[in-house]
Amino acid sequence: MSGPRVGFVGMSHLGLVSAAAAAAKGFPSLGFDSDADLVRRLAERDLPVREPGLDDLIAANAARLRFTSAPADLAGCDVVYVSADVPTDAGGRSDLSRIGALCRLALDNLAAHASLVVLSQVPPGFTRDLPCPPGRLFYQVETLIFGRAVERAMHPERIIVGCAEPAAPLPTAYADVLAAFACPVLPMRYESAELAKISINCCLVATISTANTLAELCERIGADWSEIAPALRLDRRIGRHAYLSPGLGLAGGNLERDLATVERLAQAHGADASVVAAWSRHSAHRKGWAARTLRTEVLDANPDAAVAVLGLAYKENTHSTKNAPALALIEELRGHRIRVYDPVVPAAAAGDRVEAAGSALAAAEGADAVVLMTAWDAFRAIDPADLAGAMRGRTLLDPWRLIEPSAALAAGLDYITLGAPPQRAARED
Repeated sequence: MSGPRVGFVGMSHLGLVSAAAAAAKGFPSLGFDSDADLVRRLAERDLPVREPGLDDLIAANAARLRFTSAPADLAGCDVVYVSADVPTDAGGRSDLSRIGALCRLALDNLAAHASLVVLSQVPPGFTRDLPCPPGRLFYQVETLIFGRAVERAMHPERIIVGCAEPAAPLPTAYADVLAAFACPVLPMRYESAELAKISINCCLVATISTANTLAELCERIGADWSEIAPALRLDRRIGRHAYLSPGLGLAGGNLERDLATVERLAQAHGADASVVAAWSRHSAHRKGWAARTLRTEVLDANPDAAVAVLGLAYKENTHSTKNAPALALIEELRGHRIRVYDPVVPAAAAGDRVEAAGSALAAAEGADAVVLMTAWDAFRAIDPADLAGAMRGRTLLDPWRLIEPSAALAAGLDYITLGAPPQRAARED
């Protein structure tokens, strides 16, 4: 195929593999680097990196892949990627000086119609600050893994794209390039895309840390991690159905018990499980989210405010309240006016400091704030307009996103959920 001309600025590992992949997908591709000696070596197929399959990929697509050290050549491209690897110091801090310089060089030589795509990993806020028209500026999450770089570049699971306007269509040339990789494209705001890469790596760190912690424990107590790992790989929750939704800390008792067991065993056998202790501390911190938010949004300014707590069970479809976030919230709000309702759990489970209600709307009657603490399906069916009509205030905390945010805003409610900034309803002056 032929189509958009694609340029890559920076011929380190990431840029070289990415340029070769674009050429392999049929696009005329240009690899730029200011190091003329490196460009000469690349033209002679003397690659500066060792990567399985890369030599063959470049050789097979040599007719569509050209290397240059002349910045003006970038003006002939429809899409230009800034694709240099980002060096880090011993403390893990990134040196963005070269990436910044390469972005400026690309912008200075970018054609008026072309798109600039930052492929190098940068921190949240970097892309938005670049002096490029928003409709032509993008951030794309790189998927480079040493030793599997060609496979990952040619067959990505998904492509994450940071945009100024995620709902707007991508420029035709850029969209054509992405379409050639035949995978889902996930547009999102710049900062979300930049943080997505970090989030992916944090999840990987958690998995690696878990395996390392438990494998060391296996060494101390006579278990064999190679026997345990296959069982984990067959667990749907750890495989493709992994937990990725933010929550209000661990609850239900089983997970907390197992973490405590690991800590005790590690202490008894001289292993290090400090990461597990950190997870437990973080869980306790997350349980306080609703209370902290209510204080900031309502209670600090109005200590006499009434709060409706909808849901007492630690999760939907159970009557258990073991370590339930709702009970932790009620304890945190001791001394404030609280009315509660749960479709299954009686209000008595929350103690004698709360007022029981017979329905969700009855609990919300006259409330200054409503908090959805359990993800019951019945709460998903609540009409935000009915909720707003029952309430005195306008604050809705919905950590599980049970109610559509736009519907809540349209009803005049301020909508607050986990993992996103508060959304404020328009107010008449």
